[in-house]
Amino acid sequence: MRVTIIGAGAGGAAAAVELVQAGHKVALWSRSPETLQPFQRIGGIEHEGVLGEGLVRPALITGDVRAVLRECEAVVCTLPTFSHAAVARLLAENGLPSTVPVVLNPGHTGGALEFRAAFRCVRDDPPSIAEFSTLTYVARKYQPQRVTITGRAKQVRAAALPGGGRALEAAQMLFPCASPVRDVLAADLSNVNMVLHPPGAVLGAAWIEAKAGDFTFYVEGMTPGVARVMKALDDERRAVARAFGHALPSLIVEMQQIGTVEADVGNTEDFAVAIAGGTANRRIKAPDSFAHRYYREDFGHGLLPFLEFATIGGVAVPVADALFNLAETLVGASYRANGRTAESMGIAGLDREGLLSLVRH
Repeated sequence: MRVTIIGAGAGGAAAAVELVQAGHKVALWSRSPETLQPFQRIGGIEHEGVLGEGLVRPALITGDVRAVLRECEAVVCTLPTFSHAAVARLLAENGLPSTVPVVLNPGHTGGALEFRAAFRCVRDDPPSIAEFSTLTYVARKYQPQRVTITGRAKQVRAAALPGGGRALEAAQMLFPCASPVRDVLAADLSNVNMVLHPPGAVLGAAWIEAKAGDFTFYVEGMTPGVARVMKALDDERRAVARAFGHALPSLIVEMQQIGTVEADVGNTEDFAVAIAGGTANRRIKAPDSFAHRYYREDFGHGLLPFLEFATIGGVAVPVADALFNLAETLVGASYRANGRTAESMGIAGLDREGLLSLVRH
């Protein structure tokens, strides 16, 4: 398949590695020349980790969006979710055919809804859209030309908006770990990062500022107190899911299915031990500042849309509310001003039945 990958950070580079290895013709795009130049200089992407070690050569590495859309058969968006609306508008403005499916890897919370709403601000013929609950890799770029892939998901939740069957088919063909669920709300509310990152980002804020992130977020930062807050937030997530008819597993069970918590963990109620023992995340450092994506992404585009869903579902979520408000105070900015709101997702004014009607086939 001719696949265009939008985004050349760690996630996009990891996706390019896997898809090239699988025999697909891959075009890699980024708006940042600084991101692309190291890859262009060596004619490909160096990689190490669970997908092996070596160099893969995408068919095209460019910042020309029209060039990567030419003759493409599927678009995979691997950018941080705060870029979804801008990318949707960019693709609409540059002639993405409505027949070409879009896969958001990941969509996180509300990604497909926001992507479609933003596309419709430019054109009224959005493509079919599928989303994953989380990124299919644990990956970092410690060198600008090389991606280190410490984990590849065994399973992620996948769903499409109504009419998105072609996108879901593409998602499953390109990424065999995709496990379809009933609707995008089930995928949205399976976003592990929405629960995994905010408690440590708020409760570890002083240490993050003092040490510029020089500690392991999932090990040293995973104290019993942080884990208790995380468990309470996870309980709220599952309560909101139940309000929309979904019985979702706990964070630890979900992470076991993804592969970021070891399969032999027996006590899934001990969040601190289970998360700290995960091989894929063990060496990952904490954010080095409040500009890190754990703050930029997981509050304004994780907790905020979750709060919107909770309001529509009529579920009280005091822990999520408190973390969100504290984070805004910490960073000194409003996540709501530029975040994923009900309005930006195109669901403002809907009640529970109205939202379910919108997302179900």
